[in-house]
Amino acid sequence: MPRFEDLQVLVIASDSKLRTQLRGMLSSFGFGTIHFAVTAHTALRHLRARQYELILCDFALGDGQDGQHFLEDLRQHDIITSETLFVMITAERNYERVVGAAELLPDDYILTPLIPGTLQARLTRIVDRREALLPAWQLAAIGDWLGAVEYCLKAEVNHPQYLLDFHRLEAGFYIAAGQLDEAEAIYRQIAESQRIPWAELGLARCLAFKKDYAGADTLLSSLVSGNDCFMAAYDLLARVRAESGQPQAACEVLHTAVERSPYRLGRQRRLGELAMEAGDATAAETALAEVVRQSANSGFRDPEDHVRLAQAQLAQDKTDAARNTISDIERNLSGQPNAALCKALANAMLHSHTGDAKEAQAELSVATTLAGTGATLSPGLSRELVKACFDHDMRVAGSEVVLNTLRVTSDEQTVNALRGVLQSRGLELLSQSIEQNVQEEVRSLIKAGAEKARNGNYTGAVEAMLDAVRQMPGHPVVLFNAALALLRHIEHRGWNHTLATQARSLIDRARALDPASTRLSTLAEYMHMLIGRNGVVVDNFATPTRQPGRKIPYGSKKPPPSTSARL
Repeated sequence: MPRFEDLQVLVIASDSKLRTQLRGMLSSFGFGTIHFAVTAHTALRHLRARQYELILCDFALGDGQDGQHFLEDLRQHDIITSETLFVMITAERNYERVVGAAELLPDDYILTPLIPGTLQARLTRIVDRREALLPAWQLAAIGDWLGAVEYCLKAEVNHPQYLLDFHRLEAGFYIAAGQLDEAEAIYRQIAESQRIPWAELGLARCLAFKKDYAGADTLLSSLVSGNDCFMAAYDLLARVRAESGQPQAACEVLHTAVERSPYRLGRQRRLGELAMEAGDATAAETALAEVVRQSANSGFRDPEDHVRLAQAQLAQDKTDAARNTISDIERNLSGQPNAALCKALANAMLHSHTGDAKEAQAELSVATTLAGTGATLSPGLSRELVKACFDHDMRVAGSEVVLNTLRVTSDEQTVNALRGVLQSRGLELLSQSIEQNVQEEVRSLIKAGAEKARNGNYTGAVEAMLDAVRQMPGHPVVLFNAALALLRHIEHRGWNHTLATQARSLIDRARALDPASTRLSTLAEYMHMLIGRNGVVVDNFATPTRQPGRKIPYGSKKPPPSTSARL
Protein backbone atom coordinates (compact mmCIF):
# COMPACT_ATOMS: atom_id res chain seq x y z
CA MET A 1 0.00 0.00 0.00
CA PRO A 2 1.43 3.45 -0.89
CA ARG A 3 2.79 5.68 1.87
CA PHE A 4 0.49 8.70 2.01
CA GLU A 5 2.61 10.40 4.67
CA ASP A 6 5.39 11.01 2.10
CA LEU A 7 3.11 13.08 -0.15
CA GLN A 8 2.51 16.82 0.06
CA VAL A 9 -1.12 17.73 -0.69
CA LEU A 10 -2.77 20.94 -1.89
CA VAL A 11 -6.56 21.26 -1.63
CA ILE A 12 -8.19 23.94 -3.81
CA ALA A 13 -11.79 24.69 -2.86
CA SER A 14 -13.81 27.82 -2.22
CA ASP A 15 -16.39 25.94 -0.14
CA SER A 16 -15.31 26.00 3.50
CA LYS A 17 -17.39 22.89 4.30
CA LEU A 18 -15.60 20.93 1.55
CA ARG A 19 -12.20 22.10 2.83
CA THR A 20 -13.08 21.04 6.38
CA GLN A 21 -14.37 17.67 5.17
CA LEU A 22 -11.23 17.01 3.12
CA ARG A 23 -8.96 18.08 5.97
CA GLY A 24 -10.51 15.48 8.26
CA MET A 25 -10.56 12.67 5.69
CA LEU A 26 -7.02 13.22 4.38
CA SER A 27 -5.60 13.42 7.90
CA SER A 28 -7.34 10.16 8.82
CA PHE A 29 -5.84 8.50 5.72
CA GLY A 30 -2.34 9.37 6.94
CA PHE A 31 -1.45 12.40 4.81
CA GLY A 32 0.92 14.60 6.75
CA THR A 33 1.41 17.88 4.87
CA ILE A 34 -1.90 19.38 3.69
CA HIS A 35 -2.19 22.95 2.44
CA PHE A 36 -5.35 24.77 1.37
CA ALA A 37 -6.20 27.43 -1.23
CA VAL A 38 -9.57 29.14 -1.55
CA THR A 39 -9.06 30.49 -5.10
CA ALA A 40 -7.08 29.64 -8.21
CA HIS A 41 -4.93 32.75 -7.59
CA THR A 42 -3.96 31.52 -4.13
CA ALA A 43 -3.33 28.02 -5.45
CA LEU A 44 -1.05 29.42 -8.14
CA ARG A 45 1.07 31.15 -5.50
CA HIS A 46 1.37 27.89 -3.55
CA LEU A 47 2.32 25.93 -6.67
CA ARG A 48 4.95 28.43 -7.76
CA ALA A 49 6.50 28.32 -4.31
CA ARG A 50 6.76 24.54 -3.85
CA GLN A 51 6.09 21.19 -5.49
CA TYR A 52 3.11 19.07 -4.47
CA GLU A 53 2.65 15.39 -5.19
CA LEU A 54 -1.16 15.51 -4.96
CA ILE A 55 -3.70 18.23 -5.77
CA LEU A 56 -7.41 17.90 -4.99
CA CYS A 57 -9.33 20.62 -6.81
CA ASP A 58 -12.99 21.58 -6.73
CA PHE A 59 -14.36 21.76 -10.28
CA ALA A 60 -16.33 24.94 -9.48
CA LEU A 61 -13.62 27.53 -8.82
CA GLY A 62 -15.58 30.66 -9.72
CA ASP A 63 -14.07 33.80 -11.33
CA GLY A 64 -14.88 32.47 -14.80
CA GLN A 65 -12.63 29.46 -14.40
CA ASP A 66 -13.25 25.84 -13.54
CA GLY A 67 -10.95 23.10 -12.35
CA GLN A 68 -10.45 21.63 -15.82
CA HIS A 69 -9.28 24.96 -17.24
CA PHE A 70 -7.02 25.45 -14.24
CA LEU A 71 -5.49 22.01 -14.77
CA GLU A 72 -4.83 22.83 -18.43
CA ASP A 73 -3.20 26.13 -17.46
CA LEU A 74 -0.96 24.41 -14.92
CA ARG A 75 0.16 21.70 -17.35
CA GLN A 76 0.62 23.98 -20.35
CA HIS A 77 2.63 26.54 -18.39
CA ASP A 78 4.76 23.78 -16.81
CA ILE A 79 3.74 24.82 -13.30
CA ILE A 80 3.14 21.21 -12.35
CA THR A 81 4.92 18.17 -13.78
CA SER A 82 3.68 14.75 -14.79
CA GLU A 83 4.63 13.52 -11.32
CA THR A 84 1.94 15.67 -9.69
CA LEU A 85 -1.39 13.90 -9.27
CA PHE A 86 -4.47 16.04 -9.96
CA VAL A 87 -7.86 14.88 -8.67
CA MET A 88 -11.07 16.73 -9.52
CA ILE A 89 -13.83 17.00 -6.92
CA THR A 90 -17.14 17.70 -8.64
CA ALA A 91 -20.89 17.60 -8.21
CA GLU A 92 -21.33 17.60 -12.02
CA ARG A 93 -22.91 14.29 -13.01
CA ASN A 94 -22.00 14.86 -16.66
CA TYR A 95 -18.35 15.57 -15.88
CA GLU A 96 -17.21 12.27 -17.38
CA ARG A 97 -18.75 13.20 -20.73
CA VAL A 98 -17.24 16.70 -20.60
CA VAL A 99 -13.66 15.49 -20.12
CA GLY A 100 -13.96 11.99 -21.54
CA ALA A 101 -12.04 12.89 -24.69
CA ALA A 102 -9.78 15.59 -23.23
CA GLU A 103 -6.04 15.27 -23.74
CA LEU A 104 -5.14 16.83 -20.37
CA LEU A 105 -7.17 14.64 -18.06
CA PRO A 106 -7.09 14.76 -14.28
CA ASP A 107 -5.68 11.60 -12.77
CA ASP A 108 -9.12 10.92 -11.34
CA TYR A 109 -12.36 12.69 -10.55
CA ILE A 110 -14.60 12.06 -7.56
CA LEU A 111 -18.25 13.01 -7.24
CA THR A 112 -19.67 14.68 -4.16
CA PRO A 113 -20.93 13.97 -1.59
CA LEU A 114 -17.64 12.45 -0.54
CA ILE A 115 -17.59 9.00 1.05
CA PRO A 116 -14.41 8.31 3.10
CA GLY A 117 -13.95 4.71 2.00
CA THR A 118 -14.45 5.55 -1.69
CA LEU A 119 -12.07 8.53 -1.53
CA GLN A 120 -9.37 6.48 0.20
CA ALA A 121 -9.68 3.66 -2.32
CA ARG A 122 -9.48 6.04 -5.28
CA LEU A 123 -6.46 7.87 -3.85
CA THR A 124 -4.75 4.56 -3.12
CA ARG A 125 -5.26 3.48 -6.73
CA ILE A 126 -3.88 6.64 -8.33
CA VAL A 127 -0.92 6.85 -5.94
CA ASP A 128 -0.11 3.21 -6.75
CA ARG A 129 -0.27 4.05 -10.47
CA ARG A 130 1.98 7.06 -9.87
CA GLU A 131 4.59 4.87 -8.19
CA ALA A 132 4.57 2.48 -11.16
CA LEU A 133 5.02 5.30 -13.70
CA LEU A 134 7.27 7.55 -11.62
CA PRO A 135 10.66 6.09 -12.69
CA ALA A 136 9.78 6.72 -16.34
CA TRP A 137 8.90 10.35 -15.63
CA GLN A 138 12.10 10.77 -13.63
CA LEU A 139 14.26 9.33 -16.40
CA ALA A 140 12.60 11.68 -18.87
CA ALA A 141 13.16 14.57 -16.46
CA ILE A 142 16.94 14.11 -16.70
CA GLY A 143 16.77 13.80 -20.48
CA ASP A 144 16.99 10.03 -20.79
CA TRP A 145 13.92 9.57 -22.98
CA LEU A 146 15.20 6.30 -24.42
CA GLY A 147 15.92 5.00 -20.94
CA ALA A 148 12.36 5.92 -20.02
CA VAL A 149 11.11 3.85 -22.96
CA GLU A 150 13.18 0.91 -21.81
CA TYR A 151 11.76 1.20 -18.30
CA CYS A 152 8.20 1.24 -19.68
CA LEU A 153 8.82 -1.86 -21.78
CA LYS A 154 10.01 -3.73 -18.69
CA ALA A 155 7.49 -2.31 -16.21
CA GLU A 156 4.44 -3.08 -18.32
CA VAL A 157 5.18 -6.77 -17.70
CA ASN A 158 5.01 -6.27 -13.93
CA HIS A 159 2.12 -3.79 -14.07
CA PRO A 160 -0.19 -5.06 -16.83
CA GLN A 161 -3.08 -3.04 -15.40
CA TYR A 162 -1.28 0.10 -16.62
CA LEU A 163 -0.41 -1.21 -20.09
CA LEU A 164 -2.12 1.62 -21.97
CA ASP A 165 -0.51 4.17 -19.67
CA PHE A 166 2.92 2.76 -20.48
CA HIS A 167 2.18 2.71 -24.22
CA ARG A 168 1.10 6.34 -24.08
CA LEU A 169 4.28 7.29 -22.24
CA GLU A 170 6.45 5.32 -24.67
CA ALA A 171 5.01 7.18 -27.65
CA GLY A 172 5.52 10.53 -25.93
CA PHE A 173 9.11 9.69 -25.05
CA TYR A 174 9.81 8.64 -28.64
CA ILE A 175 8.55 12.05 -29.80
CA ALA A 176 10.80 13.74 -27.25
CA ALA A 177 13.73 11.67 -28.56
CA GLY A 178 12.99 12.71 -32.14
CA GLN A 179 11.95 9.22 -33.19
CA LEU A 180 8.63 10.05 -34.80
CA ASP A 181 8.32 6.80 -36.74
CA GLU A 182 8.41 4.77 -33.52
CA ALA A 183 5.85 7.05 -31.86
CA GLU A 184 3.61 6.93 -34.91
CA ALA A 185 3.69 3.12 -34.92
CA ILE A 186 2.48 2.96 -31.30
CA TYR A 187 -0.28 5.50 -31.81
CA ARG A 188 -1.39 3.86 -35.04
CA GLN A 189 -1.60 0.39 -33.51
CA ILE A 190 -3.74 1.64 -30.61
CA ALA A 191 -5.88 3.90 -32.79
CA GLU A 192 -6.63 1.15 -35.27
CA SER A 193 -7.35 -1.54 -32.70
CA GLN A 194 -9.20 0.41 -29.99
CA ARG A 195 -10.06 3.86 -31.46
CA ILE A 196 -8.88 5.62 -28.31
CA PRO A 197 -9.09 9.41 -28.85
CA TRP A 198 -5.70 10.30 -27.35
CA ALA A 199 -4.00 7.73 -29.60
CA GLU A 200 -5.69 9.18 -32.69
CA LEU A 201 -4.62 12.64 -31.57
CA GLY A 202 -1.04 11.45 -31.08
CA LEU A 203 -1.04 9.90 -34.54
CA ALA A 204 -2.34 13.15 -36.05
CA ARG A 205 0.34 15.09 -34.19
CA CYS A 206 3.06 12.86 -35.64
CA LEU A 207 1.65 13.40 -39.13
CA ALA A 208 1.57 17.16 -38.56
CA PHE A 209 5.19 17.14 -37.37
CA LYS A 210 6.06 15.38 -40.64
CA LYS A 211 4.02 18.00 -42.53
CA ASP A 212 1.53 15.43 -43.78
CA TYR A 213 -1.18 18.03 -43.32
CA ALA A 214 -3.73 16.26 -45.51
CA GLY A 215 -3.43 13.04 -43.52
CA ALA A 216 -3.58 14.90 -40.20
CA ASP A 217 -6.58 16.94 -41.34
CA THR A 218 -8.54 13.85 -42.36
CA LEU A 219 -7.84 12.10 -39.07
CA LEU A 220 -8.62 15.13 -36.92
CA SER A 221 -11.81 16.00 -38.80
CA SER A 222 -13.09 12.51 -38.10
CA LEU A 223 -11.92 12.72 -34.49
CA VAL A 224 -13.80 15.94 -33.66
CA SER A 225 -16.93 14.78 -35.46
CA GLY A 226 -17.12 11.80 -33.13
CA ASN A 227 -15.84 13.59 -30.01
CA ASP A 228 -17.30 17.08 -29.95
CA CYS A 229 -15.68 17.91 -26.59
CA PHE A 230 -12.15 16.94 -27.60
CA MET A 231 -10.66 20.42 -27.41
CA ALA A 232 -7.06 19.38 -28.07
CA ALA A 233 -8.16 17.87 -31.39
CA TYR A 234 -9.81 21.14 -32.40
CA ASP A 235 -6.65 23.04 -31.50
CA LEU A 236 -4.43 20.75 -33.53
CA LEU A 237 -6.82 20.78 -36.49
CA ALA A 238 -6.78 24.59 -36.45
CA ARG A 239 -2.99 24.59 -36.35
CA VAL A 240 -2.79 22.13 -39.24
CA ARG A 241 -5.10 24.28 -41.36
CA ALA A 242 -3.26 27.49 -40.46
CA GLU A 243 0.14 26.00 -41.29
CA SER A 244 -1.22 24.65 -44.58
CA GLY A 245 -2.34 28.16 -45.60
CA GLN A 246 -6.04 28.02 -44.63
CA PRO A 247 -6.52 30.76 -41.99
CA GLN A 248 -10.28 31.06 -42.56
CA ALA A 249 -10.78 27.31 -42.21
CA ALA A 250 -8.65 27.39 -39.06
CA CYS A 251 -10.85 30.17 -37.67
CA GLU A 252 -13.97 28.11 -38.28
CA VAL A 253 -12.50 25.22 -36.30
CA LEU A 254 -11.51 27.44 -33.38
CA HIS A 255 -14.85 29.21 -33.40
CA THR A 256 -16.56 25.85 -32.90
CA ALA A 257 -14.10 24.95 -30.15
CA VAL A 258 -14.67 28.28 -28.37
CA GLU A 259 -18.41 27.74 -28.44
CA ARG A 260 -17.93 24.42 -26.67
CA SER A 261 -15.23 25.60 -24.25
CA PRO A 262 -15.27 29.41 -23.97
CA TYR A 263 -12.81 29.87 -21.10
CA ARG A 264 -9.49 28.86 -22.64
CA LEU A 265 -7.35 31.96 -23.08
CA GLY A 266 -4.90 30.37 -25.49
CA ARG A 267 -7.65 29.21 -27.82
CA GLN A 268 -9.45 32.57 -27.76
CA ARG A 269 -6.14 34.33 -28.38
CA ARG A 270 -5.31 32.13 -31.35
CA LEU A 271 -8.80 32.68 -32.77
CA GLY A 272 -8.26 36.44 -32.57
CA GLU A 273 -4.88 36.21 -34.31
CA LEU A 274 -6.16 34.00 -37.11
CA ALA A 275 -9.28 36.12 -37.58
CA MET A 276 -7.10 39.19 -38.16
CA GLU A 277 -4.97 37.20 -40.58
CA ALA A 278 -8.14 36.16 -42.42
CA GLY A 279 -9.33 39.77 -42.54
CA ASP A 280 -12.23 39.38 -40.09
CA ALA A 281 -11.58 42.22 -37.63
CA THR A 282 -15.00 41.89 -36.00
CA ALA A 283 -14.42 38.26 -35.03
CA ALA A 284 -10.90 39.15 -33.94
CA GLU A 285 -12.17 41.89 -31.64
CA THR A 286 -14.77 39.61 -30.09
CA ALA A 287 -12.20 36.92 -29.32
CA LEU A 288 -9.47 39.26 -28.10
CA ALA A 289 -11.82 41.30 -25.92
CA GLU A 290 -12.78 38.06 -24.23
CA VAL A 291 -9.09 37.21 -23.73
CA VAL A 292 -8.47 40.57 -22.06
CA ARG A 293 -11.57 40.20 -19.90
CA GLN A 294 -10.80 36.66 -18.80
CA SER A 295 -7.10 37.25 -18.21
CA ALA A 296 -7.94 39.93 -15.67
CA ASN A 297 -9.12 37.07 -13.43
CA SER A 298 -6.13 34.83 -14.02
CA GLY A 299 -2.42 34.87 -13.31
CA PHE A 300 -1.53 34.89 -17.00
CA ARG A 301 -2.09 38.47 -18.24
CA ASP A 302 -0.13 39.56 -21.31
CA PRO A 303 0.10 43.12 -22.72
CA GLU A 304 0.30 41.65 -26.21
CA ASP A 305 -3.40 40.83 -25.98
CA HIS A 306 -4.13 44.56 -25.68
CA VAL A 307 -2.02 45.33 -28.75
CA ARG A 308 -3.90 42.77 -30.81
CA LEU A 309 -7.24 44.00 -29.50
CA ALA A 310 -6.36 47.61 -30.34
CA GLN A 311 -5.28 46.51 -33.82
CA ALA A 312 -8.65 44.79 -34.38
CA GLN A 313 -10.51 47.87 -33.11
CA LEU A 314 -8.55 50.20 -35.39
CA ALA A 315 -9.30 47.94 -38.35
CA GLN A 316 -12.98 48.78 -37.69
CA ASP A 317 -12.22 52.49 -37.16
CA LYS A 318 -13.01 52.22 -33.43
CA THR A 319 -10.38 54.80 -32.47
CA ASP A 320 -11.71 55.68 -29.01
CA ALA A 321 -12.03 52.01 -28.06
CA ALA A 322 -8.43 51.44 -29.17
CA ARG A 323 -7.25 54.38 -27.05
CA ASN A 324 -8.96 52.90 -24.00
CA THR A 325 -7.40 49.51 -24.68
CA ILE A 326 -3.94 51.05 -24.94
CA SER A 327 -4.44 53.09 -21.77
CA ASP A 328 -5.22 49.89 -19.90
CA ILE A 329 -1.67 48.68 -20.57
CA GLU A 330 -0.26 51.56 -18.51
CA ARG A 331 -2.99 51.39 -15.85
CA ASN A 332 -2.86 47.69 -15.12
CA LEU A 333 0.11 46.06 -16.85
CA SER A 334 3.00 48.47 -16.40
CA GLY A 335 4.87 45.93 -14.31
CA GLN A 336 5.07 43.41 -17.15
CA PRO A 337 8.52 43.13 -18.83
CA ASN A 338 7.20 43.90 -22.31
CA ALA A 339 4.54 46.47 -21.34
CA ALA A 340 6.46 49.53 -22.55
CA LEU A 341 7.26 47.86 -25.86
CA CYS A 342 3.64 46.79 -26.36
CA LYS A 343 2.37 50.27 -25.50
CA ALA A 344 4.75 51.89 -27.99
CA LEU A 345 3.74 49.49 -30.78
CA ALA A 346 0.03 49.97 -30.07
CA ASN A 347 0.42 53.75 -30.03
CA ALA A 348 2.28 53.57 -33.35
CA MET A 349 -0.66 51.65 -34.81
CA LEU A 350 -3.05 54.29 -33.41
CA HIS A 351 -1.10 57.25 -34.82
CA SER A 352 -0.70 55.52 -38.16
CA HIS A 353 -4.47 54.97 -38.31
CA THR A 354 -5.20 58.64 -37.54
CA GLY A 355 -2.68 59.80 -40.15
CA ASP A 356 -0.07 61.20 -37.77
CA ALA A 357 3.01 59.71 -39.44
CA LYS A 358 5.47 61.74 -37.34
CA GLU A 359 4.07 60.48 -34.02
CA ALA A 360 3.85 56.96 -35.42
CA GLN A 361 7.54 57.06 -36.32
CA ALA A 362 8.40 58.40 -32.87
CA GLU A 363 6.57 55.53 -31.18
CA LEU A 364 8.17 53.04 -33.56
CA SER A 365 11.59 54.42 -32.64
CA VAL A 366 10.77 53.76 -28.98
CA ALA A 367 9.52 50.27 -29.82
CA THR A 368 12.54 49.29 -31.91
CA THR A 369 14.93 50.65 -29.28
CA LEU A 370 13.22 48.58 -26.59
CA ALA A 371 13.17 45.54 -28.87
CA GLY A 372 16.92 45.90 -29.34
CA THR A 373 17.70 46.16 -25.63
CA GLY A 374 16.10 43.07 -24.14
CA ALA A 375 12.33 43.49 -24.38
CA THR A 376 10.70 40.85 -26.56
CA LEU A 377 7.58 40.30 -28.58
CA SER A 378 6.00 37.12 -29.86
CA PRO A 379 6.85 36.26 -33.49
CA GLY A 380 3.39 37.46 -34.57
CA LEU A 381 3.71 40.94 -33.04
CA SER A 382 7.36 41.16 -34.10
CA ARG A 383 6.05 40.73 -37.61
CA GLU A 384 3.59 43.59 -37.05
CA LEU A 385 6.45 45.78 -35.82
CA VAL A 386 8.42 44.93 -38.96
CA LYS A 387 5.46 45.83 -41.18
CA ALA A 388 4.98 49.16 -39.39
CA CYS A 389 8.67 50.08 -39.73
CA PHE A 390 8.82 49.45 -43.46
CA ASP A 391 5.44 51.11 -44.03
CA HIS A 392 6.84 54.26 -42.37
CA ASP A 393 10.14 54.28 -44.33
CA MET A 394 12.18 53.06 -41.34
CA ARG A 395 14.17 50.52 -43.33
CA VAL A 396 17.21 50.35 -41.08
CA ALA A 397 15.14 49.91 -37.93
CA GLY A 398 12.88 47.39 -39.65
CA SER A 399 15.84 45.36 -40.87
CA GLU A 400 17.26 45.27 -37.36
CA VAL A 401 13.93 44.04 -35.98
CA VAL A 402 13.89 41.24 -38.58
CA LEU A 403 17.45 40.30 -37.68
CA ASN A 404 16.74 40.30 -33.94
CA THR A 405 13.53 38.33 -34.42
CA LEU A 406 15.36 35.62 -36.33
CA ARG A 407 17.95 35.48 -33.57
CA VAL A 408 15.24 35.01 -30.95
CA THR A 409 12.89 32.73 -32.94
CA SER A 410 14.02 30.95 -36.10
CA ASP A 411 11.44 28.24 -36.54
CA GLU A 412 10.27 27.58 -40.09
CA GLN A 413 6.94 29.40 -39.70
CA THR A 414 8.60 32.58 -38.39
CA VAL A 415 11.25 32.59 -41.11
CA ASN A 416 8.66 32.08 -43.85
CA ALA A 417 6.33 34.72 -42.41
CA LEU A 418 9.05 37.39 -42.20
CA ARG A 419 10.24 36.49 -45.67
CA GLY A 420 6.67 36.99 -46.89
CA VAL A 421 6.43 40.43 -45.24
CA LEU A 422 9.54 41.67 -47.02
CA GLN A 423 8.77 40.05 -50.35
CA SER A 424 5.27 41.56 -50.38
CA ARG A 425 6.95 44.99 -50.19
CA GLY A 426 9.36 44.27 -53.03
CA LEU A 427 12.26 43.63 -50.65
CA GLU A 428 13.22 40.11 -51.67
CA LEU A 429 16.91 40.95 -51.94
CA LEU A 430 16.89 42.47 -48.47
CA SER A 431 15.18 39.34 -47.13
CA GLN A 432 17.86 37.15 -48.66
CA SER A 433 20.61 39.39 -47.29
CA ILE A 434 19.24 39.31 -43.73
CA GLU A 435 18.80 35.54 -43.80
CA GLN A 436 22.36 35.15 -45.08
CA ASN A 437 23.62 37.37 -42.27
CA VAL A 438 21.86 35.16 -39.72
CA GLN A 439 23.31 32.02 -41.28
CA GLU A 440 26.80 33.53 -41.21
CA GLU A 441 26.38 34.48 -37.56
CA VAL A 442 25.31 30.92 -36.78
CA ARG A 443 28.28 29.43 -38.63
CA SER A 444 30.69 31.79 -36.92
CA LEU A 445 29.34 31.06 -33.43
CA ILE A 446 29.35 27.29 -33.95
CA LYS A 447 32.82 27.37 -35.49
CA ALA A 448 34.22 29.12 -32.41
CA GLY A 449 32.86 26.40 -30.13
CA ALA A 450 33.89 23.56 -32.43
CA GLU A 451 37.49 24.79 -32.61
CA LYS A 452 37.78 24.83 -28.83
CA ALA A 453 36.39 21.29 -28.66
CA ARG A 454 38.85 20.06 -31.31
CA ASN A 455 41.68 21.46 -29.20
CA GLY A 456 40.39 19.60 -26.15
CA ASN A 457 39.12 22.75 -24.44
CA TYR A 458 35.67 21.38 -23.66
CA THR A 459 34.99 23.95 -20.95
CA GLY A 460 35.81 26.71 -23.41
CA ALA A 461 33.56 25.08 -26.00
CA VAL A 462 30.67 25.06 -23.52
CA GLU A 463 31.26 28.70 -22.63
CA ALA A 464 31.39 29.67 -26.31
CA MET A 465 28.20 27.83 -27.18
CA LEU A 466 26.26 29.11 -24.16
CA ASP A 467 27.31 32.60 -25.20
CA ALA A 468 26.01 31.76 -28.68
CA VAL A 469 22.67 30.77 -27.12
CA ARG A 470 22.53 34.13 -25.33
CA GLN A 471 23.05 35.86 -28.67
CA MET A 472 20.67 33.64 -30.67
CA PRO A 473 18.33 32.05 -28.11
CA GLY A 474 15.74 30.90 -30.63
CA HIS A 475 17.85 29.43 -33.40
CA PRO A 476 17.44 25.63 -33.42
CA VAL A 477 20.87 24.94 -34.93
CA VAL A 478 22.57 27.00 -32.22
CA LEU A 479 20.53 25.26 -29.52
CA PHE A 480 21.32 21.80 -30.87
CA ASN A 481 25.04 22.53 -31.07
CA ALA A 482 25.12 24.06 -27.60
CA ALA A 483 23.52 20.90 -26.22
CA LEU A 484 26.11 18.87 -28.13
CA ALA A 485 28.95 20.89 -26.57
CA LEU A 486 27.58 20.21 -23.09
CA LEU A 487 27.29 16.48 -23.77
CA ARG A 488 30.83 16.34 -25.16
CA HIS A 489 32.08 17.99 -21.97
CA ILE A 490 30.34 15.26 -19.95
CA GLU A 491 31.81 12.56 -22.17
CA HIS A 492 35.38 13.79 -21.76
CA ARG A 493 35.34 15.38 -18.29
CA GLY A 494 32.86 13.20 -16.42
CA TRP A 495 29.27 13.47 -15.29
CA ASN A 496 28.04 16.92 -14.35
CA HIS A 497 24.41 17.18 -13.31
CA THR A 498 24.24 20.93 -13.94
CA LEU A 499 25.54 20.57 -17.49
CA ALA A 500 23.22 17.63 -18.17
CA THR A 501 20.25 19.69 -16.97
CA GLN A 502 21.28 22.56 -19.24
CA ALA A 503 21.61 20.17 -22.18
CA ARG A 504 18.15 18.76 -21.60
CA SER A 505 16.68 22.28 -21.45
CA LEU A 506 18.38 23.25 -24.71
CA ILE A 507 17.11 20.10 -26.41
CA ASP A 508 13.58 20.89 -25.21
CA ARG A 509 13.82 24.39 -26.65
CA ALA A 510 15.18 23.14 -29.95
CA ARG A 511 12.44 20.50 -30.19
CA ALA A 512 9.76 23.15 -29.76
CA LEU A 513 11.20 24.95 -32.79
CA ASP A 514 11.90 21.90 -34.97
CA PRO A 515 10.12 18.77 -33.67
CA ALA A 516 10.95 16.70 -36.77
CA SER A 517 14.70 17.38 -36.75
CA THR A 518 16.94 14.34 -37.10
CA ARG A 519 19.32 16.05 -34.68
CA LEU A 520 16.93 15.23 -31.84
CA SER A 521 17.45 11.50 -32.22
CA THR A 522 21.22 11.91 -32.37
CA LEU A 523 21.29 13.92 -29.15
CA ALA A 524 18.83 11.61 -27.40
CA GLU A 525 21.00 8.58 -28.16
CA TYR A 526 24.11 10.48 -27.04
CA MET A 527 22.45 11.49 -23.76
CA HIS A 528 21.25 7.92 -23.20
CA MET A 529 24.73 6.55 -23.77
CA LEU A 530 26.31 9.04 -21.36
CA ILE A 531 23.77 8.34 -18.63
CA GLY A 532 24.37 4.62 -19.02
CA ARG A 533 28.15 4.96 -19.15
CA ASN A 534 28.23 7.08 -16.00
CA GLY A 535 25.82 4.89 -14.04
CA VAL A 536 23.43 7.74 -13.34
CA VAL A 537 20.30 6.70 -11.46
CA VAL A 538 17.21 8.47 -10.19
CA ASP A 539 15.54 7.61 -6.92
CA ASN A 540 12.00 8.61 -5.99
CA PHE A 541 11.90 12.23 -4.81
CA ALA A 542 15.70 12.47 -5.14
CA THR A 543 18.13 14.34 -7.34
CA PRO A 544 19.81 12.12 -9.95
CA THR A 545 23.09 10.72 -8.63
CA ARG A 546 26.03 8.87 -10.07
CA GLN A 547 26.78 5.43 -8.68
CA PRO A 548 30.30 4.30 -9.69
CA GLY A 549 30.38 0.80 -11.07
CA ARG A 550 26.63 0.62 -11.67
CA LYS A 551 25.69 0.44 -15.33
CA ILE A 552 22.24 1.06 -16.74
CA PRO A 553 21.58 -0.95 -19.91
CA TYR A 554 21.20 1.17 -22.98
CA GLY A 555 20.06 0.13 -26.41
CA SER A 556 21.91 2.40 -28.83
CA LYS A 557 25.15 0.99 -30.16
CA LYS A 558 25.89 4.07 -32.27
CA PRO A 559 29.03 6.03 -31.32
CA PRO A 560 28.46 9.57 -30.10
CA PRO A 561 28.93 12.44 -32.56
CA SER A 562 32.60 13.17 -33.10
CA THR A 563 33.98 16.19 -31.30
CA SER A 564 34.83 17.86 -34.61
CA ALA A 565 31.44 17.37 -36.24
CA ARG A 566 28.56 19.81 -36.11
CA LEU A 567 24.95 18.78 -35.91
